[in-house]
Amino acid sequence: MTKSESPGEKSVVLTFDDGPSRLLPKFLDVLKKENVPAVFFWQTRLLHPKRPWQRVLDEGHMIGSHTVKHRNLVELTQEEQYKDIKNSIATIEHITGSSVRFFRPPYGQFNADTLEVTERLNVTPVMWKIASMDWELKTDPEQLIANVTEHLEDGAVILLHELPQTLEALPGLISAIKERGYGFKLL
Repeated sequence: MTKSESPGEKSVVLTFDDGPSRLLPKFLDVLKKENVPAVFFWQTRLLHPKRPWQRVLDEGHMIGSHTVKHRNLVELTQEEQYKDIKNSIATIEHITGSSVRFFRPPYGQFNADTLEVTERLNVTPVMWKIASMDWELKTDPEQLIANVTEHLEDGAVILLHELPQTLEALPGLISAIKERGYGFKLL
């Protein structure tokens, strides 16, 4: 897959947290149809060889760590954070054979210990500029789309999740972003 972006074009980054879920193949179908790359931040307790991780990589997407079990890092010691993030990265790399370069802290919660750990592990923490609020909008895909499109700016990282309501809204969201003159890129 090539980036859906031209030189000088404004672009955004779609990111999906909390997978890999059973819905992943359907998310990938939409992204492939729209020729849109994305970054998936996965909890490795959900990653097993039967998940279509190879398709994610083959279709030009990226996989980052979202810890093992989505624990709030600020409630952990530095050593506990280190073990969790290191184990998550090791699992992704072992299963996929691909290096992990990016990390997203669960709940967007981190502290100085987290930053020291990510530096030691040579991964870049990635937050977001636009939260879709998809986890709260189970019955309102139009509001999910509005939450994103009303705050678009060049280079914005958009927070989405592998949820049924997000899947339902995704084609409309991609169209709305494109209509506003934005392309899509990876980190």
